[in-house]
Amino acid sequence: MEWRKCYLDVILVPLGLFFSMVYHAWLWHKVKNQPQSTTIGIDFTVRRFWVFAMMTDNDKKNIVAVQTLRNAITGSTQMATISILLCSGLAAVISSTYSIEKPLNDTIFGAHGEFMVALKYVTILLFFLFSFLFHSLSIIFVNQANFLINTPQDPMNVATPNYVTEVLEKGSMLNTVGNRLFYTALSLLPWIFGPVLVFLCSITLVPLFYNLDFVPPTRKGKVNEIGN
Repeated sequence: MEWRKCYLDVILVPLGLFFSMVYHAWLWHKVKNQPQSTTIGIDFTVRRFWVFAMMTDNDKKNIVAVQTLRNAITGSTQMATISILLCSGLAAVISSTYSIEKPLNDTIFGAHGEFMVALKYVTILLFFLFSFLFHSLSIIFVNQANFLINTPQDPMNVATPNYVTEVLEKGSMLNTVGNRLFYTALSLLPWIFGPVLVFLCSITLVPLFYNLDFVPPTRKGKVNEIGN
């Protein structure tokens, strides 16, 4: 009887997350092997040139470098703030003495017993917490790059453009992971009302991510010409 109540939750929610994980594994493979076909790979190349340009003529471009990195830190800070606020809201709902089952009693599909409702809220809470963690780590690395990019170019200086680029790339990658965890958590929010909505949201995110992550063939040709 219990299986009949929660079989949709057990099947549809992991299946939706599986599609997302498969897509991101394929995206990571493309970034490593064909970086110019992805926006992440192109951004990596552009950031490397940008760091070299900022550090080569630092006397004239130091303000531009600081303002640009400050904008990146502001974006990560806002995402981290939203994540922790949503975590606080979910924690308040979980710890509330008010029965959270009552609004879900009319759910058409999926289980809404005490254990399943708790599992839904805790799962969503964990995704938002990890999103906050990755955005916080991103702020640390970008802030470090903000200091390093303005160091004087001296033969004894270990803060070379390559090192600064690596630090900035770590911050950018952590920010990307934090964003994807945040979007995944948002797609899990409809789980409160049933697993079918979670599956539909997860499937919808994949083509949206594809359009954002991959370069169209026409633009890809122009990028390759510039790279050559």
